[in-house]
Amino acid sequence: IGTVVGSLAGFIGGKVDEILMRVVDVFLAIPELIFALAIAAVLGPSFSNIILALAIVYWVKYARIIRGQIIHVKQNEYVDSARVIGDTKFRIYLKDVLPNSITPVMVQATMDMGAIVLVGATLSFIGLSEAGLAEWGVLVSEGQVGISTGRWWASTFPGLMIFLWALAFNLVGDGLRDVLDPRTESR
Repeated sequence: IGTVVGSLAGFIGGKVDEILMRVVDVFLAIPELIFALAIAAVLGPSFSNIILALAIVYWVKYARIIRGQIIHVKQNEYVDSARVIGDTKFRIYLKDVLPNSITPVMVQATMDMGAIVLVGATLSFIGLSEAGLAEWGVLVSEGQVGISTGRWWASTFPGLMIFLWALAFNLVGDGLRDVLDPRTESR
């Protein structure tokens, strides 16, 4: 969603850019966890509703990132050259602009995977997931009762898996940024 909205705003520009970026600003003004909580609560307890809430909340970062990249890339000489030889705007976008703009979006996606799982587990922990679903947030919530009776592992291991998932994707995102960013030193 964010890539489509940001691409339209950055590539078309003008009034379309202004309108779409104001919509993005509205979404950015609301804290992510509270917005996801409100959406998931309105939609009802379901794992698919949690995923829908997370998609509605997290697309705005990607719109901002891709918009900035597209505005930067479309000013390059090779885009002007493609325009001069008669390529259509859509072909220029697909062939020249998008491939050279997508890298920061990929890096942000890997960095966000940890945060998205944490927010999703939080929503499941507070009861916005389906009953009986083996999801990390639900497992931590159900295991919380066992801590006082000596069953510490019932919530510790699901919590540890959430931590390891977030750590792994942050490390992958950091590594991906180092590999794909031309400004970093080669090792």
